[in-house]
Amino acid sequence: MGERIGVSDEEWALIGPLLPAERGRGCRPAGDSRPYFEGMMSIARTGSQWRHLPDEYGKWNSVFRRYRRWVETGVFDAMLETLAEMAGRDRSADMLDSTIVRAHH
Repeated sequence: MGERIGVSDEEWALIGPLLPAERGRGCRPAGDSRPYFEGMMSIARTGSQWRHLPDEYGKWNSVFRRYRRWVETGVFDAMLETLAEMAGRDRSADMLDSTIVRAHH
């Protein structure tokens, strides 16, 4: 299989507390958020379809559902703001407007 896309323990020490605590569904306990987050980063990095997520990150549908839940509740926006504040960066510089990107005709 391909190279595992993960975060280091130091990075996870910063990111992990920013993620919401998950409750189990029904009789199953909620899984650790780290493999889910790493699976999301794998999809973002490779651009592959959710169904092609390697098994080492968990079931693709479980990772996707948690991703959608975090997007809808604004987890990633809050995470970006918090990390930008911790780094002392101006968050407005993190966006790229495609209208300024020149392309050949």
